[in-house]
Amino acid sequence: MAERLRLDAVELEGFMKLLDGSVTSLKGLRSALAGATVGGLGTEELDKACEEFQGDWKYGAEQIGEQAEDLSKIIEQSKDAFMEVENALLKALEKPGKNNDDIVEVPK
Repeated sequence: MAERLRLDAVELEGFMKLLDGSVTSLKGLRSALAGATVGGLGTEELDKACEEFQGDWKYGAEQIGEQAEDLSKIIEQSKDAFMEVENALLKALEKPGKNNDDIVEVPK
């Protein structure tokens, strides 16, 4: 199992930046929708349908944005916790007096 566990902190940082960019894009989308008007597109039914769609899309974009922000925070916390454990293990292995000959490397 341990041979399959891999963490690339640089990749996680890139993923978090991608999520943050998505959140920014969604906020821009919500701002654009807020300023858009739907009146005068055609019939009253079409205007009403467009208004409902705009409201639904705004809600969905808000939910996706919130979840992307939450996911980014969770990934950052997980990365930080993993790095803390990794650093503690490295320090423990470097302590003087320990016999490092007994360390078995996990095949890659």
